[in-house]
Amino acid sequence: MSDKPTVLFICQHNAGRSQLGAALLEYLADDRYTATSAGLSPSDVVNPAVAATVAELGKDISGRTPRAVTTEDLEEADIVVLMKPGLALPSTPRGEVLEWSFPNPAAWDADAVRPLREAVATKIEETLLAR
Repeated sequence: MSDKPTVLFICQHNAGRSQLGAALLEYLADDRYTATSAGLSPSDVVNPAVAATVAELGKDISGRTPRAVTTEDLEEADIVVLMKPGLALPSTPRGEVLEWSFPNPAAWDADAVRPLREAVATKIEETLLAR
């Protein structure tokens, strides 16, 4: 069992926003947190534009597989970050719930995703890393 708090990022498809959040927390947190992600109705692959903008930071997430959020995920997470407010979760999370509002980058190219990447990084720094 880890002493590090677990942060679970959730979005609809676990292809864009939640993958971006988890990857950025891994990149920025200097091993202070365990980052995971999941979705309510997972896509088949990580959004290629999101993966490309994370690769610009030297982190490859292109091989990650989107997955569905489980009751166990919600029980184990110390912090649950909803990347879209009001998502209907399969059970009540045990930990703290943060609701962030970021647009879905499903049809975006890398140029459009970069400002989203920076906004999510800023939110992580201000909300999670400031603790």
